[in-house]
Amino acid sequence: MGGPEDYWQLLFTDWKPTVPSWLETLNGTDDGQHHKLDLWHRLYSSICVWLNNNRMSGTTVAQMPQLLDKGNIKKFLDSFDTILTDCDGVIWAGDEVIDRSNEALNYLRSLGKKVFYVTNNSTKTRKEYATKFGTLGFTASQEEIVGASYVMAQYLKQKQFNKKVYVIGTSGITRELDNVNIKHTEVGPDPCPENVISLRDSIHLDPEVGAVVVGFDGHFSFPKIMRASSYLANPDVLFIATNTDERFPVSNMNLVFPGTGAIVRSVETAAERKAVVVGKPSPLMYEVISKENNLDPKRTIMIGDRGNTDILFGRNCGLTTLLVLSGVTALEDVKSWVASDDSEKHSLLSDYYLPTLGNILDLVK
Repeated sequence: MGGPEDYWQLLFTDWKPTVPSWLETLNGTDDGQHHKLDLWHRLYSSICVWLNNNRMSGTTVAQMPQLLDKGNIKKFLDSFDTILTDCDGVIWAGDEVIDRSNEALNYLRSLGKKVFYVTNNSTKTRKEYATKFGTLGFTASQEEIVGASYVMAQYLKQKQFNKKVYVIGTSGITRELDNVNIKHTEVGPDPCPENVISLRDSIHLDPEVGAVVVGFDGHFSFPKIMRASSYLANPDVLFIATNTDERFPVSNMNLVFPGTGAIVRSVETAAERKAVVVGKPSPLMYEVISKENNLDPKRTIMIGDRGNTDILFGRNCGLTTLLVLSGVTALEDVKSWVASDDSEKHSLLSDYYLPTLGNILDLVK
């Protein structure tokens, strides 16, 4: 996102060589006019010094995302043909619709916009998600739903993977693997004995395993970390994570609901390896959708509630971005990123923001 220095640089690049000579021709002007011109010259000089100092220090200045309002909503709506939207924290919270988000997306469809749902949640298959969308009043075909489990299975299929997958996760992962005929271990509890040392006698590694996939798993346990990291001691075993979301956007709750990222980091630490992440902010999701639908990134918008996944994903893919404040990222977070000198924080900033997706309906009345 460009800063004020970009604007001033553009404004003064061509002007700089001509200003001094221009001022030289004004020696005969009256004192009041000359005083005004002197002030302009001082302003110009100060800006040049400021630009040079910032260029030398490498400092960048971030801009606050634009709040969508009645004044810019038409320009915004005219700027895209395709919508990619996150789900949790944007259109629903659990099994509840967030502030007319279904009506908002159906309205956007009525304008001829294409809509694709991109979620890092790996607990359901596309077919299962299609059922949920219909129940909550969203229009969605299975082909318009792209989840992390689906992308993971497509990733392995493209690699012509022909071994077995050790899965930390749920049936959302295993069913997508079944859809591409890839063998896998079963999911469910793997309880830890009171004496963890006894695991060395009870855990036996399957020689057919050639990949470890980590998604959300409510039954995550010490034995699962041990199995996964033991498989990953072999550098030829693939290591894939559906996502690294730190927590779920659960409302009306004073407890932190840990996300897949907490599980992935545990395995990475024990395995001393980094996972290939197929969910946002990785561009893999966009590549899957774009390949099948020939999308133009310049005419596509990403809507999300989380800066370090949804918005960063959009920026990584060259998309316009809209942040809604109904999930994880709060307005205070955005302001702190704007004020930060860290360019990585600036990459989490969206182009636009709204309190909720449903607010679009209020702006088009």
